[in-house]
Amino acid sequence: MPPAATVPELLAAGAADALALQGAGGRDATYADLRATVDALAGQLRGAGISANERVALVLPNGPGMAAAFLAAATAGTAAPLNPRYREEELSLSFQELGVRVVVAAPDAEEIPAVPGVRRLDLQGDGLDLTLTENGQPVPSAPGPPPSPGDVALVLQTSGTTSRPKTVPLTHANLAVSAANIAESLALTAADRCLMVMPLFHIHGLIAGLLAPFSAGGAIACPGDFNAFRFFEWLEAFEATWYTAVPTMHQLILSRASRQAETIARTNLRFVRSSSAPLPPVVLERIEETFGAPMIEAYGMTEATHQMAAQPLPPGLRKPGSVGRATGIELAILDPAGDLLPSGERGEVSIRGASVTAGYEANPEANADAFTDAGWFRTGDEGYLDEDGYLFLTGRLKELINRGGEKVAPREVEEVILRHPAVRQAVCFALPHATLGEDVAAAVIRNDGAELGEAAVRDLCGQHLAPFKVPRTVVFVDEIPVGPTGKLQRIGLAERLGLA
Repeated sequence: MPPAATVPELLAAGAADALALQGAGGRDATYADLRATVDALAGQLRGAGISANERVALVLPNGPGMAAAFLAAATAGTAAPLNPRYREEELSLSFQELGVRVVVAAPDAEEIPAVPGVRRLDLQGDGLDLTLTENGQPVPSAPGPPPSPGDVALVLQTSGTTSRPKTVPLTHANLAVSAANIAESLALTAADRCLMVMPLFHIHGLIAGLLAPFSAGGAIACPGDFNAFRFFEWLEAFEATWYTAVPTMHQLILSRASRQAETIARTNLRFVRSSSAPLPPVVLERIEETFGAPMIEAYGMTEATHQMAAQPLPPGLRKPGSVGRATGIELAILDPAGDLLPSGERGEVSIRGASVTAGYEANPEANADAFTDAGWFRTGDEGYLDEDGYLFLTGRLKELINRGGEKVAPREVEEVILRHPAVRQAVCFALPHATLGEDVAAAVIRNDGAELGEAAVRDLCGQHLAPFKVPRTVVFVDEIPVGPTGKLQRIGLAERLGLA
């Protein structure tokens, strides 16, 4: 068979009677079951007016229902998965910015805003016995053509240094190529079972955790949102051969591993994967000691449809401190002028290839900054390539805060804090954190004579922002340090304020 070029073609890789998807409570689904459910839900989305490239927001918890809804939305139109922890204000903005036509939510979801022109559908059912309803009535089904490789299958918002996120459109071809690249780098087969612990509104979970296993005809266990207390129970019950997670999750797993020695002895992981944030060397070593399996660190981002580089599986050479070699794309280091740098020299990590987005949506300024005339996409990360093509990351050029794999745009937090009448100036920045890598902090200048405490700032942010965006540290200062040109510089601000 030729390589898959669309999500439905990718799902065709699994044998009809092979295990495809498992949920909580021992409910298993074959590929025939999964394909039938996806086709039925896609038909209902078409019945609700969705066609190619029209956006379906998904505000659902992890589980087989979210997995099937994502596949159906990508088949009928364009999937726009959103964090179910978002507040109503955040969801409303995302609906408008993404041009959402339909939102699919859990029946009991209370924070789904009523936005003109957006229809709310509820995902009813259990396991893969699912249907979409509107106002309590089943949505009628309608036929439609299969998607084309160039149709947009997925849109995600990526936080930047501006006040609002940038929209990243990814085509069916982007998804299919990236899934195949990851499956090849991990040598996935139909015998593999992935324990899904990553959220399915995140590029990491969607591509590495979901589509890559499906592209190899393998199985996925999706029991629900990550729970460190139940992780080992799930690992054994679902007979997982691997899982992929962010470093914070790995650390939480390790914190409970000493009490799970007997369970771990009954498991048989082939490897463990980490991505989306830097992996501390001690975590890598402890995971390998705990499970007796290699830890594969990968480097990815939304604009690349996730994975750009990864350490090879044994017996391939894994270099400490490196995120591995390019996987299915071109990887280069550029100087500020856009010229290629030789191995060993630091510059901006840049990529190009079939899994890289063609550009941000309706954002010519961002595209001009991100893409060179030669077609390279600038990642905003600093690093170098050694003589063997292994990538070493040395820092970042963007002000984005990476809180355990969840990205936070500083300007978005600042704009909320500035709503308080006692605030004259506010700057949000990254604060080093032992387990998360970075956490959110804010420096605030009060208006003359105003009284304002840390709790009030945090409460205000909590009313308008998802919990992971709320600053854990708020400091009050008389002035905020600036760079030599007078511009606020968030990178390194924690050090300049004596907090790191």
